[in-house]
Order: sequence, then structure tokens, then C-alpha cells
Amino acid sequence: MKKIINNWFMQAEIDLVSAKYNFKGKILDVAALLCQQSVEKGLKALYLKDKGELWKTHDLVKLAILVKAPEDIIKAVNDLNPIYFEDRYPDFSDIIPAKNFSDKEVDEFIKKAEKAIRWIKTKL
Repeated sequence: MKKIINNWFMQAEIDLVSAKYNFKGKILDVAALLCQQSVEKGLKALYLKDKGELWKTHDLVKLAILVKAPEDIIKAVNDLNPIYFEDRYPDFSDIIPAKNFSDKEVDEFIKKAEKAIRWIKTKL
């Protein structure tokens, strides 16, 4: 089980590195999605550690609550939560995902993902 937990968290960290790389390359929709994915995988690693099973969901807030994240982490992940649907489905809004995010917005997503990943790491 420990190896599986470590794999989930290592991928979370790699996704965050990839988010930063795509941000620098101005591929903002991919960077945004990778921020969300990073936190999702990190929270799933912590959920696995705490509950001994994987819960398949994309809801970062529910995962954060279930792993007893503090309020500031829940608030950060709440801001990342809609990205999964906004970024994956071109019919979610009138704007296609590739044109949906600004530099400032994605920079904030990266900071929030970093904050969540730091907290998760202390709990693993």
C-alpha cells in the first residue's frame, strides 16, 4: 500500500512541475488542468493513507474534507475544483478551454496547488 500511496504523491508532484512548465510555455489550459490534477492525486494519496482505499472522484473539496484538511486548504482547492470540467469539455461554456484562462489566473492556480501539495506532504 505504501508504494501505491507514494506513486500517487510522486505523480502529484510531477503534475505540478508540468503545470509550471506549461505555464512558462503559455499553454494555460494544460497548466490549469495539471494544477487541478496535481492536487487531486495528492489528496487521493492522503485518502489512501487514511482510509486504505482509493475513492474515484474529481471533487477536490470532498476529498479535502474527508482527509480533514484545514480551512485554508479547503478554500484553495475549492478554487481549483471547477477546472476539471471547465478545461476538459469544450461544451462547458461558450469559450473553448484553450482560450479560457489568463496568465494571472493560472499563476494563482499554481500557488494554490503548491500550497495544497505542501500541506499534503506534511501529512504523508
